[in-house]
Amino acid sequence: MIRRFIKKVFGKAAAAKVDSGPRIIPVEVHGIRREQIHSCALKTTRALKEAGYSAFVVGGAVRDLLLGREPKDFDVATDALPEQVRQVFRRSRLIGRRFQIVHVYCGADTIEVTTYRAASLPKEDESDDDDDSRVTAEDGMLLRDNVFGNQAEDAERRDFTVNALYYDPETEEVWEWHGGVEDAKKKVLRIIGDPIQRFREDPVRMLRAARFAAKLDFHIDPATRAPIAELASMLERIPSARLFDEMMKLLLSGHAERGVRQLRAEGLHHGILPMLDTILDDPERQKLLHVALHDTDQRVRQGHSASPAFMLACLLWFDMQAELKRNRNSGQSDQSALYDAMDAALERQRRVLAFPRRFDGTIKEIWSLQSRFEQRSGARPFRLLAHPRFRAGYDFLLIRAKGEDAAQELADWWTRFPDANDNEREAMLIKPQAGEGKTKRRKRGPRKPADEAAIEVKLG
Repeated sequence: MIRRFIKKVFGKAAAAKVDSGPRIIPVEVHGIRREQIHSCALKTTRALKEAGYSAFVVGGAVRDLLLGREPKDFDVATDALPEQVRQVFRRSRLIGRRFQIVHVYCGADTIEVTTYRAASLPKEDESDDDDDSRVTAEDGMLLRDNVFGNQAEDAERRDFTVNALYYDPETEEVWEWHGGVEDAKKKVLRIIGDPIQRFREDPVRMLRAARFAAKLDFHIDPATRAPIAELASMLERIPSARLFDEMMKLLLSGHAERGVRQLRAEGLHHGILPMLDTILDDPERQKLLHVALHDTDQRVRQGHSASPAFMLACLLWFDMQAELKRNRNSGQSDQSALYDAMDAALERQRRVLAFPRRFDGTIKEIWSLQSRFEQRSGARPFRLLAHPRFRAGYDFLLIRAKGEDAAQELADWWTRFPDANDNEREAMLIKPQAGEGKTKRRKRGPRKPADEAAIEVKLG
């Protein structure tokens, strides 16, 4: 029955794989040892097996270990249903509506456990009942999918061959169904199944193709790449919050420079991250963008944190500056013009790409500090050093200088000033020009006589 089902959906080749079973690769060939698996993932697979279920470390972790990389996350796949997983683990939580998964907690660590999913149903076999486990739009986009199956079907559902790898910590074997190990050796990113159908089911897979190709230094298989340009417009239907999450994964991956180039090569940059549309077509803005991406890539590769708020501050800087100029030209005071410009730039972007409001405060502080870096006289530099966002503002100033949006002399001054001794700092301070820093007093008219009744009350 399973063979006929798979054959109908994916063709004879897929059915043949189900008949023959997975290719099981021993540790002597693939080289992944049990000791390389996160202890929490080992505990999770062991507990599921002891409860009578199958359990494998799956996806990106297996791929990265195969490539000699250190995995960021360790996910587990099982034949246990989500509620059954919950029964095995006291400290767990069921999340998701579109795809139900279970988070299993081990101290501060979290393991994501997914149940094997079934292959897509052919249209003539789709049920007309009220079961909403799988919901598909008219154009083929998968809106919800909680139909569960076996490992063979689960492998068919995964996006790329190098992500459809299953590692058994008990036997130290890798199970593969679609040649993912060979594709990893050849550095080929190949989608499983028909590319058009798979991209229609989930258009975000096109972004993931660009991100994985950049991150892994792979080339995209020609058949996988072919329909991307034609289907790129489907990304407009993806919820903006999910789109933002996917773009931040790319921009904070440590391979953002190549990722953005890959987006452009695939024709995916227009309309996906709207702020990139203008930046990539403006040579002046491109300089700052590439400096920001290069700087962020270096930080991530060196093991330092990278902030989405800082990246947004870089990407939206020119939009905010354009708003600020318009506000000043309309007669607003500098402070009012700046606050209104920051609000307008953030809200306009949020309408097309939903990012959390919790980032707003950090972005605004980074922007508002830029004018304060130009004030290098008196006590102002000392007060700025004590500002909690000084470092973020200073890092942004350095990027602006490298991107030719700020004076390099200014960036160099602020690089020396924090580490200078008291005498050196005093010598570095710039003397204010005549009249600078003085507040002009308004001329007051003659004081009006006080109300006599008020005086009587005061004296009485």
